[in-house]
Amino acid sequence: MGFPGVPEARPERHSQRPGTAAFSGPLPVEDIRRLACDADLIPAVLGTSGQVLEMGRSARLFPPHIRKALFARDHGCTFPGCTIPGPWTEAHHVTFWEHGGGTGIANGALLRSFHHHLVHQGNWQVTMQSGIPWFRPPDYVDPDRRLLRNTYFQPG
Repeated sequence: MGFPGVPEARPERHSQRPGTAAFSGPLPVEDIRRLACDADLIPAVLGTSGQVLEMGRSARLFPPHIRKALFARDHGCTFPGCTIPGPWTEAHHVTFWEHGGGTGIANGALLRSFHHHLVHQGNWQVTMQSGIPWFRPPDYVDPDRRLLRNTYFQPG
């Protein structure tokens, strides 16, 4: 059941089964899509203990509980070859916030300040593959621009 007056879109993405709203009962999927289009929605993904793991675009800064999830995944700076541990890093939006990137573990990576600035200067590109940050160096570092990842904290 959704929060009062808030549709809960439980059906599969392209399903025609209705969703529900707390005080109005079943709603057709088309109505849920229309309401979502007209509203300023803040999607949230919850972990098994109810903690928010994805904030959508409701917050730019990574809150402590998402940083803890990033520490658990990354252990330290994700830049190739870096050995700086997690407590000395900053959370980075892989898809930059100003380009529509959300705040959450799926779009976050830990970087030490120096590497964070290097990425934001535009020389290095970051992409997520299977939940792991990969880095594409500029052509003056590698003319083939092969993807690299940090294997110090997670070998292999």
